Amino acid sequence: MDAGLYRADLEAKPETLGALADHLERRDPFDGWPEDFDRIVFLGMGSSRYAAGVAAQRLRAAGVDAVAEYASASLGTRPGPRTVAVAISATGGSRETLDALARHTGESFVVAMTNAPGSPVTKGADLVVPMVAGEERGGVACRTFQHTLALLLTLAAGLPRGISASPGKAVAGLVRRAAEATADLLDRRGEWLADAAALLDGPDGVYMIAPAGRLSSAEQSALMVREGPRRQADACETGDWAHVDVYLTKTRDYRAIVFPGSPYDEQAMDWIRQRGSTVLTVGGELAGQAGSIRYRHDDDPDVALLTETLVAELIAAEWWARA
Repeated sequence: MDAGLYRADLEAKPETLGALADHLERRDPFDGWPEDFDRIVFLGMGSSRYAAGVAAQRLRAAGVDAVAEYASASLGTRPGPRTVAVAISATGGSRETLDALARHTGESFVVAMTNAPGSPVTKGADLVVPMVAGEERGGVACRTFQHTLALLLTLAAGLPRGISASPGKAVAGLVRRAAEATADLLDRRGEWLADAAALLDGPDGVYMIAPAGRLSSAEQSALMVREGPRRQADACETGDWAHVDVYLTKTRDYRAIVFPGSPYDEQAMDWIRQRGSTVLTVGGELAGQAGSIRYRHDDDPDVALLTETLVAELIAAEWWARA
């Protein structure tokens, strides 16, 4: 892992998103998906599971039986001929994902999503979906997380209407808007990054809060702070925050990034104001915030989903470089 190369990986996001949009316009990445199935189980760890959780939630809301599981779980969805097992691994070699996949190979319809063609996760797969994220030379799954989300949004958009609907072109437009939003944050980082890094630089870590539909943004953001600069960080869903994390504002120098968009934003901010805690909002404004970072297209929740983690990723890169 390398801080400088990680920063370069982040700076390449607009370009690789453009390549993904081109890819989606040329072909349906899920061409070959079975027409008849009863359920989908997403298998992954870390960033892969974060992204899968968002997709599974959307699919369930659309009437599709879908679940995102820890690949490491001893108890999981049973394999079977009417089950689609989607194994997600950027490197294609995650041990837990390969172990979980072994239970489904030859029993379920297996889809492998990876950034490493020919890697172990593709062996025996019925369908391979490339992430098209390029090499992440910094050793951190940042672009692959973003591309996994975009590909899973493509799947979620197509399945309720039948996979033959081929929603790739529509999602390609979303990906291009996310590329513009990402470029905007990168181009203007001189205006906001140093202040944001200083605002969140406290003795008790940093916390990430996001609505359920974009929980992956909080989870990935916290992971980037732990993985790069090796600082304390955690994630929480906005509504759940009042039940599980609010207590920390009483005894800690509580500093958080809030990704607005939950019906429970004000409930959380009421406690934040009462306790004098520090909040940086990304993509919106909330009463009581200590700072806010806006970017192009941030009024589109799907663009936000694909873009907003970049703020924490760049802050993590800043802290990592200092360390």
